[in-house]
Amino acid sequence: MRKDHKVTANDMKYLQLLAQSFPNIPEASTEIINLQAILNLPKGTEHFVADIHGEYEAFLHILKNASGNIQRKVNELFGNLMRESDARELCTLIYYPDQKLELIKAAEENIDDWYHITIHNLVAVCRLVSSKYTRSKVRKALPRSFSYIIQELLHERTDDANKADYVNVIIDTIISTGRADDFIIAICNVIQRLSIDQLHILGDIFDRGPGAHIILDTLSRYHSWDIQWGNHDVLWMGAMAGNRACQCNVIRLSLRYANMTTLEEGYGINLMPLATFAMDTYGDDPCEEFIPKISSADSARVDEKSIRLAALMHKAITVLQFKEEAAIIKRHAKWKMSDRLMLNYIDYDKGTITLNGKEYPLKSNSFPTIDPKHPNRLTPEEKQLMDKINHSFQVSEKLHKHIRLLLQHGCMYAVYNNNLLFHASIPLDEDGKLKEVEIVPGTKCSGKDLMYNIGMLIRSAFQSDSTPEERNYAIDYFLYLWCGPDSPLFDKSKMATFERYFIDDKETHTEEKGNYFKLRDNEQIVDNILDAFDVVGDNRHIINGHVPVHVCNGENPVKANGKLMVIDGGFSQPYHKETGIAGYTLVYHSRGFVLVQHEPFTSTIDAIQKCSDIKSSTQIVEMSSHRMRVADTDIGRELKNQISDLQRLLYAYRHGYIKEAIPNK
Repeated sequence: MRKDHKVTANDMKYLQLLAQSFPNIPEASTEIINLQAILNLPKGTEHFVADIHGEYEAFLHILKNASGNIQRKVNELFGNLMRESDARELCTLIYYPDQKLELIKAAEENIDDWYHITIHNLVAVCRLVSSKYTRSKVRKALPRSFSYIIQELLHERTDDANKADYVNVIIDTIISTGRADDFIIAICNVIQRLSIDQLHILGDIFDRGPGAHIILDTLSRYHSWDIQWGNHDVLWMGAMAGNRACQCNVIRLSLRYANMTTLEEGYGINLMPLATFAMDTYGDDPCEEFIPKISSADSARVDEKSIRLAALMHKAITVLQFKEEAAIIKRHAKWKMSDRLMLNYIDYDKGTITLNGKEYPLKSNSFPTIDPKHPNRLTPEEKQLMDKINHSFQVSEKLHKHIRLLLQHGCMYAVYNNNLLFHASIPLDEDGKLKEVEIVPGTKCSGKDLMYNIGMLIRSAFQSDSTPEERNYAIDYFLYLWCGPDSPLFDKSKMATFERYFIDDKETHTEEKGNYFKLRDNEQIVDNILDAFDVVGDNRHIINGHVPVHVCNGENPVKANGKLMVIDGGFSQPYHKETGIAGYTLVYHSRGFVLVQHEPFTSTIDAIQKCSDIKSSTQIVEMSSHRMRVADTDIGRELKNQISDLQRLLYAYRHGYIKEAIPNK
């Protein structure tokens, strides 16, 4: 600090507060030394995933193996010193220590010898993955029961002649005291924990898969993660907030794939009233258009009677959905969605519908709950049913807990280390300029302001200090976010739900994508978006998901000359035939970006018993000319500011502006 620097009154207020944490020159100096050292550590590894869609087994495996990062570390460490089959065994043990130990103990003849070799190997892997962190950070990640022992093993080596016996005795004693299993489980979990510094989820934890609740339970215990909400996440948020159209959509999508696990077992949503209503109302209807889509792998778990009941419930909730959506659309004429009041355009006598001046025959004309004069009006029985469904969502404690988790960790967009993250799109005009969208009547905004204000509107649906008008509008707005043409979570001309169920002509099924999807390969437009979000730096990117990458058609997930990456996880099984793969994840470590392309995950049982990892191939997207340090990251910039403040505090101490608190000797 310059000698002529003057400490102002405003400086004094802040520095006096800072002095409470660092009351003298030695303590402030020690903290500066510590922070300067941290700046020169390698950048932590970031892990990006998107579009999990409730497929918890595949997601948990990706989380455990860090998209192949742990296997890469094992290969880097042992190379030709370990057989490939042994390396696979070691990796599987790291991913699933509890289950794998049981199999190994049943087959291994000399278990003590295996323990000794394995613990040495695990300590070596743990030492490697922990090497980019401070001892303090590693210590905080260690389980209390083994913290001291793991620290000793990480920092002492058998190749040091003075410490070889010391290390070996520690390991021998772990085994002889019967603590080997517990130690192995503990250190495997530490390896998983230290392999990823930050997890970014680019939306859509929810959808058709069976375990969104399991994923969120896992995330509630995960050390550091964030989420940029996706359209399916917002749909469930709307359902919990009391948007009845969202509730219908959530149930319909689950019934479409005959997968009610998340609803019933995860959140205790009572579907018996819907089942009773569906059997009473549609019992004589073949409901062929509503037979669930069931994969060959799942066909064994669902019998014909269950499929029949699911089809009846599926039709019942779909008709209810059209009616509940109509009620919201009518309340908000400025949304310009009157073309989606599909029940208004049906000729119920002829069994046809007229869209854009053209008449189409309906595949089915059985609508026992629809009054042609008032097609969007609920019958008394339907209203009673919707009251029960709404109540079930409102009283689900676990759903409330998980939505609070999404609100705590999430937002519409985020910027991390010069990367702009969001789920789907940024609305654009035809020429690629940011499109102004009216969120609330009389207020239009675009780009960064649009995403921020939508995020605040979403939060107002759950705030007790929102006015009734604000809260009710926010609850309604969840439907627009789900299927509105200018929603950054949808951005298509329409959601052709009715057309896909009831009209054969596939021309009516077309959902024209918005301009963002048409123009996102244009580098200049991507640069303009990054500028609008104040993303700076030579190596800046947009990273998003939402739309599966059709690899089988030659589509590349890296666009705009490397400035935009699409990482739709492709976890959802129905997409696998369409895309040709099981999606992408992205790893950003100290040497650059690695895009990981995954083959479909078979099962956790296969992974444990056969050591079958997800088959993945990596594509190096961008490598840094130098190894990135903490100093090159957002955290590094914060640390530099802290160092600057501490240097000002030192100046204030040394020049008598603030009196030091001298510790007692």
